Amino acid sequence: MFDYLFFDLDGTLTNPAKGIANSFVYALKYYGIEIPSYEKLCSFIGPPLLDTFRTQFGFSDEKAAEAIVKYREYFAEKGLFENSVYPGIKNLLEKLKSAEKKLVVATSKPEEYSVRIIEHFGLAEYFENVCGSNIDETRSKKDEVIEYAIARNGITDRSKILMIGDRKHDILGAKKTGLKSCGVLFGYGTREELKTAGADFIAESLAELEKICLQ
Repeated sequence: MFDYLFFDLDGTLTNPAKGIANSFVYALKYYGIEIPSYEKLCSFIGPPLLDTFRTQFGFSDEKAAEAIVKYREYFAEKGLFENSVYPGIKNLLEKLKSAEKKLVVATSKPEEYSVRIIEHFGLAEYFENVCGSNIDETRSKKDEVIEYAIARNGITDRSKILMIGDRKHDILGAKKTGLKSCGVLFGYGTREELKTAGADFIAESLAELEKICLQ
């Protein structure tokens, strides 16, 4: 059914919790803000940073942009690699590649960082390319990233694409761009979140995800 598989990065291919949490702590300490629980910090994984600083901490657009700069002072040096590939992901990607599926990373994380992460963890060989946001936070909404990925890969038939991710933003972005979507439950989104967003498929495990991708 699907020739192209678009994968979210954080919470789908890798578990970035430690690096993202530490980067938020670094930025929030700069502003003297009380640090939320680790669980709360992990709930920030997925949405664009600009949205998180605005909605969770009431920052203005200008202050949110400044906070992102502070966040990245830590992330670009340390947080980037305080990360791990989910067990079994490499094996899954190998199987999908062997089945002649075209794999693409489509993430709201800046492309510059995403490429470094994919290369660092030895995943680059499986993907056609890595598509992310711009460092200035433009092209950070999921539908914008997806449109960019579609154009970059020269895809004309959207029915041949499956967007795979762990948060509602992945599902909503897929719906907005006319793609089918699969939510995964081994990341940071709940079944309720993914179902409410309108996921066409939901995979509890990598084995289930493999079946969906290869059907």
